Amino acid sequence: MMNNVIEVDNVREEYVKMENVNNNKINKIFMKNKLIIFLIAIMILLPNISLAVGLGDATANLSKAGTEAGTTYDDNLSELIGVGINTALAFVGLIFMVLMIYAGYLWMTARGEEEPVKKAKKIITASIIGLILVISAYAITNLVVARFTS
Repeated sequence: MMNNVIEVDNVREEYVKMENVNNNKINKIFMKNKLIIFLIAIMILLPNISLAVGLGDATANLSKAGTEAGTTYDDNLSELIGVGINTALAFVGLIFMVLMIYAGYLWMTARGEEEPVKKAKKIITASIIGLILVISAYAITNLVVARFTS
């Protein structure tokens, strides 16, 4: 009789352990899905906010205001390239920010586990190195262009 009670207790403990493991897996899946949905929502909504979609004829009005203020905008190649580089740098900055938020999220939700912390540290290190490389390339390009134009 005593053996049956011990077996039932062992089975109950194993069942509770399996249930906890399954709950942890389900929680991780839901957290990843919530993060992915949040990032997709930001990626969809951010351009609408930053580009001020729906302002209609704002560009024409701004051009008119600039002309009346005495400023002009010449569409020459160097200015167009500068706008393209600035746009690319803004995009790189956005990617850097998203990677840092993701790595911080991984680190904060690691709950003492070593593997997610290592992954977060690798992401942070790689994103900082990438940002330094991009800023260095921009600085070198800016220096070279300044030397040739003056």
